[in-house]
Amino acid sequence: MRILVTGASGSGTSTLGRALAEMSSWPHFDCDDYYWLPTIPPFATKRDGAARLSLLLDALSKTAQAVVSGSVINWGSELEDSFSLIVFLTVPASVRIERLRKRELAHLGHADPVFLEWAAQYDEGKLGGRSLAKHRQWLSARSCQVLPIEGEVAITHFVGLVVAALPNPSLNADVPCVWAPPTHGAAG
Repeated sequence: MRILVTGASGSGTSTLGRALAEMSSWPHFDCDDYYWLPTIPPFATKRDGAARLSLLLDALSKTAQAVVSGSVINWGSELEDSFSLIVFLTVPASVRIERLRKRELAHLGHADPVFLEWAAQYDEGKLGGRSLAKHRQWLSARSCQVLPIEGEVAITHFVGLVVAALPNPSLNADVPCVWAPPTHGAAG
């Protein structure tokens, strides 16, 4: 079983991915580790698309269960259609940008205004790259179920929503994912 946690930059995909992996004892794979070449400063040079796909698929081939966080739009159907469940996080832009600003200051010592501007326009999709419309279109083409989670709440609540959506709440069975969305705390 593979779970993908995706959404806009700053929506909490990596945080929820790590929390799910820790709770389940599954490995966690962050797409940023495959999308970007390791550089100083980080996130400066994109890795070739075929190379990043190959690296991530190779890592995933070594485990039956995994949690992946980030966006895999246009990475390739072999990866994009390999998930048992996709969790789609949406958070208001003001919350996302403040999270990103704090993260950038903590890790890099400064917040890149170009990156923050790009991240802020996700809902409208005015600039290239990820956007809400592109994510929704991509999600509609997936063969597995999608669990949309909207808002800003404690990560433990998000973990609970995902676990409740799985057919085996212990997260230790490698079974196909069939779920019914929770009736509260999540929105489509």
